[in-house]
Amino acid sequence: MFFAQVIGTVWATRKDENLKSFKLQFIQPLNSRREKTGDPIVAVDTVGAGVGETVMYITAREATIPLPVEMAPVDASIVGIIDRIDTEIEV
Repeated sequence: MFFAQVIGTVWATRKDENLKSFKLQFIQPLNSRREKTGDPIVAVDTVGAGVGETVMYITAREATIPLPVEMAPVDASIVGIIDRIDTEIEV
């Protein structure tokens, strides 16, 4: 599981049948200090996250697990909205 910030929404007039009821979001991966790491990616939003929110996401084969279908063309899924990150390291 990884951290990211939602930075935008993808509007698709046509997409795979298995994704019709889901929103696609642009997310910027973050580290535990909320610093950007890597390039933004597109993720299926399974929790109703909005732009600006910090989220948890999963990738690879596991990204289809939160979906109510057996197979879908998904590389990343948002699985949680983060309210707070507490660490013992000062940020």
